[in-house]
Amino acid sequence: MKEHYFSKDPQVVSDVRQIEVTLRGETYRFYTDRGVFSYRDIDPGSRILIENMEIADRGTVLDLGCGYGPIGIVAARLSPKALVYLVDVNQRAVELCQKNIDINSLENATAFASDGFASIDQLRFDMILCNPPIRAGKRVVYPLISQSFERLYARGSLWLVVRKKQGAASMTEYVHTLFGNCQIVKKKAGYVVLKAVKTS
Repeated sequence: MKEHYFSKDPQVVSDVRQIEVTLRGETYRFYTDRGVFSYRDIDPGSRILIENMEIADRGTVLDLGCGYGPIGIVAARLSPKALVYLVDVNQRAVELCQKNIDINSLENATAFASDGFASIDQLRFDMILCNPPIRAGKRVVYPLISQSFERLYARGSLWLVVRKKQGAASMTEYVHTLFGNCQIVKKKAGYVVLKAVKTS
């Protein structure tokens, strides 16, 4: 069976590298490796979500499926009073993510290995950020969305980025069904950023 970046324990030979990127006017360094999502550079979907996400001054934030951590790490720097959790099923990604938290000098962020919410089931969040693993299919992705709804506080928000040709329309419909609302925040370069608010 072909190995994917959402494998728990990637077997592909390691090739750690460091990249330097500018996101929202700030410079970040990230260690990346083969066997994790978009290891050569920040993928366009994550960039667009980072550019458009609105992070509150404080609260509890989750980067769900964090990879090596760019979305959650930017969120943590944008809101130093927030507590940011970054989780991924991929153990290699989580180890890189924690290393990246450290090299970017963030004290309000922590990375955890977790298959979805399995290892953080007791936590609740004011905001969940996610570039979902669309290639894993709806049987994997849709439960992550419904579980996100369950674990948000009232008035908490879910932010997603989805590629138009990979099911943005059906994802929008599904999120709207769950939340009773779904705002299209941005359309750019074939990607759509969605925001839904838990109203009660």
